[in-house]
This record gives sequence, structure tokens and C-alpha cells, in this order.
Amino acid sequence: MRVKVDEDRCRGHGMCLTLCPDVFSMTDDGYAVADPEEVPAGLEDSAKEAIVNCPEQAIVETD
Repeated sequence: MRVKVDEDRCRGHGMCLTLCPDVFSMTDDGYAVADPEEVPAGLEDSAKEAIVNCPEQAIVETD
């Protein structure tokens, strides 16, 4: 599973970081990024929860 954060849609709420801190982080500008884009085994459910709960729907599963 791979995820990506749409930079244009993200508003920096941080919900993804709260739900899945091993995949998502915040840039110095306060926006989310997926790092690594490849979700490690065992974190898929947390990543999917972050996708569903993103207020801006800025996270997509790409693979």
C-alpha cells in the first residue's frame, strides 16, 4: 500500500499524524507528508483511518 498527501488540499490539521505517526509527518511549513510513501506492513489500517479522517480529503491511496 502506498499513500500520498495532496499538497494543494492539505491545510495542516495533523489528524493523519495523530492517527498514523509512523507514516505521516509535518513539514516545517506545517503541512503533512507521507514518509515513507510505502506504508510498512502492519500500519495499513492506521493509514486507512488517516485517509478516511482527513478533514480536507488530502490523502489518497496510490497503490
